[in-house]
Amino acid sequence: MDKTIITVVGKDTVGIIAKVCTYLAENQINILDISQTIVQGYFNMMMIVDMQKSIKIHDDVSADLNNLGEQIGVIIRCQKEEIFNKMHRI
Repeated sequence: MDKTIITVVGKDTVGIIAKVCTYLAENQINILDISQTIVQGYFNMMMIVDMQKSIKIHDDVSADLNNLGEQIGVIIRCQKEEIFNKMHRI
């Protein structure tokens, strides 16, 4: 499995989850786990996805999601699991 961590943070608006999930589905990226919360109008989502069957490479997906985030007014970050784990070790 080729796991990647996607985080989405920003002001809550209609359609954030739909737009991110639509992009992932169109690119054959499987969502393994998803968690989202809204606190006082601020949206926070973390997804673990499997990019093994993705039709695009990681760097292109990351750039596309960054652009999508700009379009919908949120920040979207995409990190490979091993990098995410190394950055968040205690």
